[in-house]
Amino acid sequence: MSVAVHTYHDARDDRCGGGVGVVALIAVAIFAITAFAPNVFNDADTWSHVATGQWMLAHGAVPRADPFSHSMPGAPWTAHEWLSELLFTLAYRAAGWSGVALLTAFAAALAAAIMGLRVARDLAGAALAVVVIVGVALWTPGLLARPHLLALPVAAAWTAGLLAARDRDRPPPFGLALLVMLWVNLHGGFVFGLALIAPFALEAAIEARSGERMAAARGWALFAAAATAAALVNPYGVEALLFPFRLLGVEHLSQIKEWAPADFSHVGPLEVALLALLGFSLTRPVAAPPIRVVLLLGLLAMALAHARHGQLLGLIGPMLLARPIAKAIQPEPAAGARGTPKAAYVALAMVLALVAVRIWLPIERRDGPSAPIAALAAVPAELRALPVLNAYGFGGYLIFEHVRPFIDGRADMYLGPMLALSAKLAAGDPATVNATTEKYRVAWTIFPPEDAVVGFLDRQPGWRRLYADKVAVVHVRRDALPAPAPAP
Repeated sequence: MSVAVHTYHDARDDRCGGGVGVVALIAVAIFAITAFAPNVFNDADTWSHVATGQWMLAHGAVPRADPFSHSMPGAPWTAHEWLSELLFTLAYRAAGWSGVALLTAFAAALAAAIMGLRVARDLAGAALAVVVIVGVALWTPGLLARPHLLALPVAAAWTAGLLAARDRDRPPPFGLALLVMLWVNLHGGFVFGLALIAPFALEAAIEARSGERMAAARGWALFAAAATAAALVNPYGVEALLFPFRLLGVEHLSQIKEWAPADFSHVGPLEVALLALLGFSLTRPVAAPPIRVVLLLGLLAMALAHARHGQLLGLIGPMLLARPIAKAIQPEPAAGARGTPKAAYVALAMVLALVAVRIWLPIERRDGPSAPIAALAAVPAELRALPVLNAYGFGGYLIFEHVRPFIDGRADMYLGPMLALSAKLAAGDPATVNATTEKYRVAWTIFPPEDAVVGFLDRQPGWRRLYADKVAVVHVRRDALPAPAPAP
């Protein structure tokens, strides 16, 4: 730990400063990782997000009822991420999947830069690098081409703005509330942003002088009202504000990986971050304001309950902990982020070079856990037009290829009973499979080979395998097969 103290002190004495340079380097690194790592396309919903954007461009409107599935056609649907989907689609039209990857990488890098620059107000050198890298590491499971990534820099700017207001001991400027107007149309996480006002408002009221507490509380309350009003500027009105709460109330939501509890069966970023913080706290007297401790514990509880919230912990945690860590390492006041514009220019040049390489080496989508490309290509066009029974994770790709799925990643629309039904179908429950295929007049199925339903259909005389590979197996009902062409 003595090395950390020395590095921090040296960074403060260095007139050129390392803050901007360190943050720029980390932002470029996260840009490169996101733009070139195949894992960015590991989520099935990326396909359907682009397809939804294409639907909106074709119809000149946001969808309000399901236009895609054959199991729930016309069901009410709130496309709460509509702006993100439009941005993904425009990026796709401009540069194919490389464009989608680059858009995602820009968002991740910008979020890292905003968070890092806030942390650099209190830390520098090695301490800054470690704190920001540990925080960014918590994002890695969620570095996917999905709307939550596009909203990440907004969340970073929002949190930094609230912290800056506390630093000035004043309510946030009303201009900051305009961020919510953007956030609400990008992703449902804006609700957490609104909730984040409360702890800082409470802190402001408690720490204000006795005669100024009401004024402080009134200023923050007015800002909260302005932010809530800004959240109503969306195509769905109040429904967009209610949507996140309805989603959390969906039964069987934990069946979806991102909504499952944190998994400690193998070493992951969350475990490393917690051990690092625990080890540091046992060797240094880290003291944070009580309300911020409660906020950190709340973020940790959210990350433990739902894997997807590890990203919020990694984004906000470093900004909350930077000052307590700085005081534990070096009790002298920090000099703030320093650096020359040269660091930013070099980082920009590196990003532009990476963009050129990514465009020069375009991404070609291949078979993967959420992309049964070869399997669907083996299904005749006339069979694709008939009802399909599909794995939950294949629904997004089917939508992208203009095949109406039985189910896809829109858990908010299908709700708990359909999620439970999908799980029973994948498990090959005989009564469930037979009843569902009859009810929906299913003509063919597509599931991963490891799903038990594949073996069940193999044993059924009314079904036969049409195609199989390591990603997907296609079965077809024998009476649904196209009639052979007559002999010449």
